[in-house]
Amino acid sequence: MSEAVAELRNLLEVEEIDTDLYRGAPAAEGPGRVFGGQVVAQALAAAVGSVGEERQAHSLHAYFLRPGDTTRPIVYRTLRDLDGGSFANRRVVAMQGGKPILNLAASFHRREEGFAHAAEMPKVPGPEQCPDFASALSATGQKFPQVMLDRLAAFEIRPGPPASESSGTPRQFLWFRLAAPIQAGDALNRTVLAYASDFALVGTAVLPHKPHFFASSLQVASLDHAMWFHSTPQVDDWLLYAMDSPWAGHARGFARGSIYDRAGKLVASVAQEGLCRVVERKSK
Repeated sequence: MSEAVAELRNLLEVEEIDTDLYRGAPAAEGPGRVFGGQVVAQALAAAVGSVGEERQAHSLHAYFLRPGDTTRPIVYRTLRDLDGGSFANRRVVAMQGGKPILNLAASFHRREEGFAHAAEMPKVPGPEQCPDFASALSATGQKFPQVMLDRLAAFEIRPGPPASESSGTPRQFLWFRLAAPIQAGDALNRTVLAYASDFALVGTAVLPHKPHFFASSLQVASLDHAMWFHSTPQVDDWLLYAMDSPWAGHARGFARGSIYDRAGKLVASVAQEGLCRVVERKSK
């Protein structure tokens, strides 16, 4: 587990190859599409590279343009749009083969006090009362793809049972934390959280419908991703990811997420729209 956490840290610490130009290493997994959380997190790390420590990322907005190739590094070009008194803004273009695969804008804010309120954490079973991810999937008869095992190796994940309100809004939650301690500053903790924020979110939109998330007849891909950081979490302690999906249609699904620490503090909010397309397989 410590080795998997070290690999994740290396994956998210992008290499500066020239001024405002960075290279993200490929993930240690087989050929396929790059995990969206990886590209978002590496792009955020590239944006952080040109912002001083006095400002922390408070939001990011990303569009996925093309599927990335897991066997190749990704080059990130950063544009310094603003360095103001309180805020800084960066745009990042992720490139492979000379073509953009993701556009990201991130905003940074200097530390500042102000009035505050936050939604309460939902009342759900704690991580000790929830099964591990593989066991939960096995109980539903779903096969856990090896690529997902590799991708999640650095984390402990314990999902709770999905639920719906009387309105029919699908909901689910999961607890997650890094599988081993990590010595990380604010920037890396937020980058790891950005990586994890792509876990299962758009899958919430699929819950009330027939195909399960790993069904071969279901084509799912993130289209865009937005995240707001309210504080810096400790990602090697348990965090609750509470998700809901108020809408799906036209082969797209929309989902929202709230991330809380173990003490019940809201540390981040997330929103995502994704492709949720049922593909008819042609008979031979």
